Amino acid sequence: ESIKERMLGFSMPSNKPISFDELRYIKVSYYGFDNNIHTGDMIVNKEVAAEVVDIFKELYTKKYPIEKIKLIDDYEANDELSMKDNNSSSFCYRTIANTSVVSNHGLGLAIDINPFQNPHVIENNTSPKESFAYADRTNLKLGMIREGDDCYNAFISRGWSWGGHWKNPDYQHFEKNIR
Repeated sequence: ESIKERMLGFSMPSNKPISFDELRYIKVSYYGFDNNIHTGDMIVNKEVAAEVVDIFKELYTKKYPIEKIKLIDDYEANDELSMKDNNSSSFCYRTIANTSVVSNHGLGLAIDINPFQNPHVIENNTSPKESFAYADRTNLKLGMIREGDDCYNAFISRGWSWGGHWKNPDYQHFEKNIR
């Protein structure tokens, strides 16, 4: 109940357009950029919750570096602030830009990993704006996802797709289509 209260008015609008019954709260262990073990929390769709736990178990076993995992509500559901702080997250109710279609994040079916090192790139712009240096995918740095790495494989092997393959690549983004 305290998590639901924390979400209301932020990642979950007050009118609750999606039922809390469709979501699950999970805690995961991960290796931080400091190479220490941390625990993070995430809200995901109930249909993929067990699978997401397995993905993060695999990333943990392989010591894949993730800087932080916190609910986006810690940033008042402001995606830009969360990305700028390199926060890996999942659920945040919203529609796809310029549409009324609920995004996969709004359904708990998308996860962003190390968004600062893995920006969304549209022409000469990145989101977050400050991560422009990471648009160059040939200069690999800690936390950057690339096709075939442990993070990529953990998601793709379970039927998730990667935004890094999009025309305007979103390197942080993995999503699962269950519809």
